[in-house]
Amino acid sequence: MSASRLSLVALVPVALIAPPAHAATYLTLAQAQALMFPGETLTPAFQALNSTQVAAIRKASGVSPLNRQLKAWRAARGGWLIVDQVVGKHEFITFAVALDASGAVRSVEIMDYRESYGDQVRNPKWRAQFVGKRNGAALQLDKDIKNISGATLSCRHVTDGVKRLLATYAIVLA
Repeated sequence: MSASRLSLVALVPVALIAPPAHAATYLTLAQAQALMFPGETLTPAFQALNSTQVAAIRKASGVSPLNRQLKAWRAARGGWLIVDQVVGKHEFITFAVALDASGAVRSVEIMDYRESYGDQVRNPKWRAQFVGKRNGAALQLDKDIKNISGATLSCRHVTDGVKRLLATYAIVLA
């Protein structure tokens, strides 16, 4: 058997035991906007974060933004919708946070989930733990936010992401 065929045969068992890839879009941007701010007009307020803002967000939340482009929409009746990403275990999780006019969390939605497991963060009861939280809230997994067995990294990173977006709101949008 040639070396190239041997290499191909050696890869086959790995492909058979690898976990299946799982990527799902649960909400489009339009669907998230309609769900989180029903009947309201949202106006884009995108901003590029400067180095000073990034440093302040990191200091306030303990987490640096993955992207310097802030994707935020201002709600007509007050409040904000912010869409961002965190890394699950290997892949990005796209999520949205709705804030009321005072900067408290109204809701958190998972828009895209690309990991093969851990999508339990989509559970409404788990996401409801964030409602009412404000910038400065501890938001620590296993203390303030309950963990989900089998989804620890997703829980931790979404929790950190919400904490980071609350700091971003206070530093950039408020």
